[in-house]
Formats: sequence, structure tokens, C-alpha cells
Amino acid sequence: MSLSGAAAVGSSRNLKRAVEFGKTHVVRPKGKHQATIVWLHGLGDNGSSWSQILETLPLPNIKWICPTAPSQPISLFGGFPSTAWFDVVDLTENGPDDVEGLDVAAAHVANLLANEPADIKLGVGGFSMGAGTSLYSATCFALGKYGNGNPYPINLSAVIGLSGWLPCAKALTGKLEEEQIKNRAASLPILVCHGKGDDVVPFKFGEKSSQALLSHGFKKTTFKAYGALGHYTIPQETEDVCAWLTSTLGLEG
Repeated sequence: MSLSGAAAVGSSRNLKRAVEFGKTHVVRPKGKHQATIVWLHGLGDNGSSWSQILETLPLPNIKWICPTAPSQPISLFGGFPSTAWFDVVDLTENGPDDVEGLDVAAAHVANLLANEPADIKLGVGGFSMGAGTSLYSATCFALGKYGNGNPYPINLSAVIGLSGWLPCAKALTGKLEEEQIKNRAASLPILVCHGKGDDVVPFKFGEKSSQALLSHGFKKTTFKAYGALGHYTIPQETEDVCAWLTSTLGLEG
């Protein structure tokens, strides 16, 4: 099933970027609905490709929502447009973060989860740039607000990042001191996975991102490394994701 539509991002007083999201593909649960997870694709991809993978996973209690990012100019590509959740200038540890773009993407994820039933556990996951958006959403949940200061409305129960990185990691310093924020960070289960053979987003990005999350009080962060894995996924990784989600969310199976 697919739904198309534009993102409603104009309601936020500090969000100036108007973007048009592509099709959203929904994989319905085959069993009792216990959790809904928004899954975000990587740069240049779309929601359809991941929905086909997620549909094959032995997770009958999960509803997957797979949106497609807007097409926008990417600085890394010299301004050439591509489907992307935010702009990337360069893939280095000191590269600038597109906070406005990240806020728009994280708000779109929140909008997709906003109408789920109250008893359903909510999560966000993604691959590459999608993982970056997911991990950024985790920090918004803990802080209780987006980078622009607007309140973050969703209660997340699980976050997954495959072959990605944590944007705005350095900006977290000193911001997670309040007791309520500390408790949200400490209670959120996060799974970070990365291949040592990744030649697009280097392995050290995933490793350092998980270390940054742990050092900032995200105590339930799990990091899994895969020896020869490049910038793609393999059955061992998806099996680990399935096992982690089943355990973390208490799924019936």
C-alpha cells in the first residue's frame, strides 16, 4: 500500500524550508499490531526498496512506515538533486550539520507516528542518511525538542541506525543535564550497526556515534560490528535487528 502527500512543515515558526515528500509505503502487520516503526532509506533511494525488505522479516507484530525523502540539492554532489532527508556538505567528522533539514525530516517522522493508537509502541530506524535522521530523532526525544526549540511530540520506544552516524553529536555537550532529560536518554533503547568494510560511511563513524550516545547518557545503546560488511545490509544484520526488536519491544512473535 502506498500513500503520497506533501509534508506539513510550515506550522513550525522556525522552519522555513518547504519540501515535498515522495510516496510513503506501509507494510501492515501480519499478526497482532504491537509496534509501529518508521524506516528511513539512504541517500538517493526511496521507501519502496526498504518496504520490500522489511516485508520479508519474521516480525508479524510490527507495522512499518517507509516514507520517501524529498528531492533536494545536495552540496556533496555539487548541488545536484537527490532524494535526501537533509543536506550533506561532506562526510567528515567536522563537516557542518544541516540542522534545519534534520528538523524537517525528524518532524515528518513524528507526523507519521502521531496518529498511531495509544497502546502501540513507536520507533524509528534507518540506513545511512536514514540512520542519521533516526539517531537525531533519538536526541530530539531525549531533549524534548527539535534543534529549533519546538517541542518533540513522540514517545519513542526503539531507535535503529544501520551504516550511519549521529548528526550534531558535539552540540549535545552540556544539554543533557536536567533530570527529566537524563531519564529519557537513559530509558531509550538504541541499536547501532556498522560494517568494517563500509567505504561510503566509514566504520569509525558508527563506532564513534555509539560511543557518543553512551557518553551522553544513552545507556541502552548497543553497538554491533560486522567484519566484511560494506555499505549495504546482510542476513546476519537483519537477524540481529529482528532479535533486538523482539526483545526490546516485548513482541509476541
